[in-house]
Amino acid sequence: MWVGGEGAFLIDANGDRFIDCLSGLWNNTAGNGRRELIDAATQQMQELAYASGYAGSSNPRAIELAERLTKITYPNINHFYFTSGGGEATDSNIKMARYYWKLKGKPEKTKVISLIWGYHGQTFAAMCCTGMSAYWPMFEPLMPGISHIPSPYPYRYEAPEGVASQGIAAADELEKAILAEGPDTVAMFIAEPVQGAGGVIAPQDDYFPRIREICNEYEVLFVSDEVITGFGRLGKMFGLEHWGVQPDLIQYAKGITSGYFPLGGIGVSDEIAGVMLDSGEPWMHAYTYSAHPTGCAIALAMLDLIDKEDFPAQAAAKGERLAKGLEDALGDHPHVGDIRGLGLMRGVEYVKERGTKEPFDPNDNIGPKIHAATVERGMFSRVRGDVYCIGPPIVTSEQDIDRIVEILADATRAVLG
Repeated sequence: MWVGGEGAFLIDANGDRFIDCLSGLWNNTAGNGRRELIDAATQQMQELAYASGYAGSSNPRAIELAERLTKITYPNINHFYFTSGGGEATDSNIKMARYYWKLKGKPEKTKVISLIWGYHGQTFAAMCCTGMSAYWPMFEPLMPGISHIPSPYPYRYEAPEGVASQGIAAADELEKAILAEGPDTVAMFIAEPVQGAGGVIAPQDDYFPRIREICNEYEVLFVSDEVITGFGRLGKMFGLEHWGVQPDLIQYAKGITSGYFPLGGIGVSDEIAGVMLDSGEPWMHAYTYSAHPTGCAIALAMLDLIDKEDFPAQAAAKGERLAKGLEDALGDHPHVGDIRGLGLMRGVEYVKERGTKEPFDPNDNIGPKIHAATVERGMFSRVRGDVYCIGPPIVTSEQDIDRIVEILADATRAVLG
């Protein structure tokens, strides 16, 4: 039961302090208690706490935020729509893609392809895109027209013999799926630059450049889910910058307000926006809290903070420190199969047999046991199966980065010897 927070720490009802090893849910990158964000909210609430963002209405903070985002997102992304979070952003992009293809005279292009182990939210359409089957049984059947292809997952993806590279083979799974569905029916492909909830899966360097080629060839919109990876988490402002690739649509949330307010949105390419504007019709899509002035004010203050304290550079440097620490402490452990990630987004995968990559029996609950051991030692995070996820606030001190390594290494030895 969390009752307080201070910087990179959470405080429970007993008064005990825990390193917030996952920034809440990857979102509280600035940590708790930032006066800049609190003051921005207070000032905006005194001036204009809320106003509708429906067609015919806007507010200065929403316009200012959109203008700021044009300066830091991919060069082709210059148009923005604001939501309350990442799940709404996924649904918004699905509707955007369908509308775009209707305007282009291709109304049959409605299908969505995403990745196994991808996570895109829990509104219904977003949950169907999420490639983690544990989320489905309570609510099946899934929406028709949504399918999943294998993750690039460098540690576990098995490429066919004779292929040029593992990354190209994994990307070519998209081409196979498009051809199987019929190129004239596929509207969009959605992926996280680094898969987060699925176990911190960073792709091969040639994966996304090949994905971009495939989407171009078959006229499929490429949607980059930057809900976790945006605003500095990976050591770049946005994730696909690592591979020099531009998407057609993006979605963002979490770090844009450091979790101080539920705000998300989508970014739309000039090409898509131009086609929409030429139609002369409003986009029949809206949420009550779209372009919320208080949320936008906090986001503007957060962008100031990201710039002032250079969050991308901090994440890059601290991420390297974290990676080296994990490798030094756990790299030769017989049950640590893989240590991976980018920036301040890392994962440690535990296995029964390191040489064969054989996983533990799920009934052994190794991941949950290790997490419980880290909680006993003053650190709180999440696991995906037997993968321990690490994504602390970007403002976490170097001393506490080292402490994360110490706690996880000690917990690993306590559980696995």
